[in-house]
Amino acid sequence: MAEDAILGFLESNKNISDSGQFAADVGIDHNEIINVIKSLHGFRLVDAQDIKKEKWVLTGEGKSYTVAGSPEVQLFLAIPPEGISREELQKMVDPSVYKIGCAQAIKNKWVEMGKQLVSRKVQNVEDRVKDLLLQIQEGEVVDQEDIDALKRRKLIALQTWKGYSLQRGPNYAPKRKKAVTDLTREHLQRGDWKELEFKEYNFSAKGPPAEGGYLNPLLKVRRQLQNIFLQMGFEEMPTNNFVESSFWNFDALFQPQQHPARDSHDTFFLKVPSTTRELPEAYVERVKCVHESGGYGSRGYGYDWKREEANKNLLRTHTTAVSSRMLYLLAQQKSFTPKKYFSIDRVFRNEAVDRTHLAEFHQIEGLVCDRGLTLGDLIGVLHDFFSRLGMSKLRFKPAYNPYTEPSMEIFSYHEGFKKWVEIGNSGMFRPEMLLPMGLPEDVRVIAWGLSLERPTMILYGIDNIRDLFGHKVDLNLIKRNPICRIGID
Repeated sequence: MAEDAILGFLESNKNISDSGQFAADVGIDHNEIINVIKSLHGFRLVDAQDIKKEKWVLTGEGKSYTVAGSPEVQLFLAIPPEGISREELQKMVDPSVYKIGCAQAIKNKWVEMGKQLVSRKVQNVEDRVKDLLLQIQEGEVVDQEDIDALKRRKLIALQTWKGYSLQRGPNYAPKRKKAVTDLTREHLQRGDWKELEFKEYNFSAKGPPAEGGYLNPLLKVRRQLQNIFLQMGFEEMPTNNFVESSFWNFDALFQPQQHPARDSHDTFFLKVPSTTRELPEAYVERVKCVHESGGYGSRGYGYDWKREEANKNLLRTHTTAVSSRMLYLLAQQKSFTPKKYFSIDRVFRNEAVDRTHLAEFHQIEGLVCDRGLTLGDLIGVLHDFFSRLGMSKLRFKPAYNPYTEPSMEIFSYHEGFKKWVEIGNSGMFRPEMLLPMGLPEDVRVIAWGLSLERPTMILYGIDNIRDLFGHKVDLNLIKRNPICRIGID
């Protein structure tokens, strides 16, 4: 039935633009239509192209709030005008409603949690969460900011629908005639062998040609950036250690142990092995001293530095951890040799995934280590580097980094967007970081970093980072993407 419907429709029409809409029009289950399309496509009666649609749907928790209202509103309505004790309020609402409702109601400044009573701070409230959920349920458009808020509360989830568009194939016929592969005894007895169409044997047929590999746009842009660094005389650093110790990732970079970046909400810490096996003890002691009491012209941070924190293993949060190792090895040489290093590799941060952020991404980093370098040298190198990327208009804005001083954010004017866009960060490594390594006092290190994904997305016109990197990437994008030439400006 489904096959007859498809082939019959194509007899008088050029194509079927959407298999889902076609299934609804003819009253046949879409899954049945999909199965028939795959079969017809295999025999080249039709040519089919994938269609993918994404929409937000309510989770079970979200559906419950469309009926009962959001927890914050349920909690608010349970509070009488004269107030109520916490114990009584907990008895009146579900435990989960109380926990979530309290947090959201306080955030919205609807209620006041006193020592004796819980009281209202406003007379009336609007259940915006319920209204938004009902809009999504009805298929209405909702602002991205509201989508992000509902997603963080796990009230909605992204649902992907897959279907096909199709047109007549080279072997199209209004009715499929199946070729017979074997002549049987029954055919001979019935005499119908005269009307049968037999499948031809092709003894010279070869196997399907081996399809060549395809490069992801990220790999293409990465290779071009590698060439730029090499043309400028830089040496690539080894970046094969995805797992790093907190010491090299944070402590060696003069980043205090109470820094928010070292929290589990921002960093992936390993359970096994949870700690590193060995560190250079003499260097560790110097790092400890500069953290606790300063040195080299610094007052330090004035806290009790803990070795157990430095020993913790993690997935590196930046490739600057590699830079700290390379500079330490450079300092151990008998005589100092100026160096120019670069790296392009993967880093990991415990971030919420959205259209512009992933929990893992690629970082580009370059550094120059030499005697007497100044901020002017850094600006000059940045102009040289980014001009090779097609970015000739640069601006710099003072910034703060724990391990660089001075520090600068880098902006470039984007002709397509008609505005200044932040493209990276830079600075000069602090003496508190360099001198404990053993580098000479007159040696300076200038460095800068940027992500690989952002310029690639701009170059290829990709709006969602998940379409570029990760398990949701469309393989057709990889096969069909054009050769990209650096030139963002």
